[in-house]
Amino acid sequence: MSDSTYTKIFSGNFIIVQLAMDRLKSAGINPIIKDESESGRLAGFGASIQGYQELYVSDEELTQAQGIIASIKEELESQ
Repeated sequence: MSDSTYTKIFSGNFIIVQLAMDRLKSAGINPIIKDESESGRLAGFGASIQGYQELYVSDEELTQAQGIIASIKEELESQ
């Protein structure tokens, strides 16, 4: 079993994180979403920022994922 580490590559609202996740998956990258508000809700606690999520990728896929995230950011800024 290999030790794998993950790096946060993006954070934002649910919709943009879902867009990024779909693009990463299309490129063969398997991202992980961390949603503190959902974790808190399930544990019975409130959350300060609803819909805010963080996207993590394996360090092995980081370089490729950074290019995809950069293109998404450019696309969003041009609108």
